[in-house]
Amino acid sequence: MSSGELSLVILIIIGLIGRSPIIATAASLLLVLKLSSLDRYFPMLERRGLELGLLFLTISVLVPFASGKISGKDILLLLTTLSGAVALAGGALATYMNGKGLEMLRVEPHMVVGLVIGSIIGIVFLRGIPVGPLMAAAITALLMKIIYLVSKIF
Repeated sequence: MSSGELSLVILIIIGLIGRSPIIATAASLLLVLKLSSLDRYFPMLERRGLELGLLFLTISVLVPFASGKISGKDILLLLTTLSGAVALAGGALATYMNGKGLEMLRVEPHMVVGLVIGSIIGIVFLRGIPVGPLMAAAITALLMKIIYLVSKIF
């Protein structure tokens, strides 16, 4: 058994013990691909998997618009209430931070290992929901900036 296969088996076990079907399923699918000699698709999954995941996430978020559950009145409330304005600002800030996270990953691609392991820890032990490495990278970039600024002070 290769180290990649062993890592996937360990992730499957962690996912099952931690009651995280997403981790267990993802690791299982990758193990099946590897054992079926279809691992030649790993680079494509690595390059395009995030985009595909974001596409489906965006589709699920936009379904209420398509189904008519969100009306013009709802959009007007967004622009005229405090919670709507805060949600608007939160969405803008999150996308800005995601961009900074992507920049950090381009400059320091080795950070992905820590982001993945940290995400697994968050899923299994903190009952978190994996929303993707970009948000984890965004938070990491923010924390790194804070650490850098604090270290300059002292």
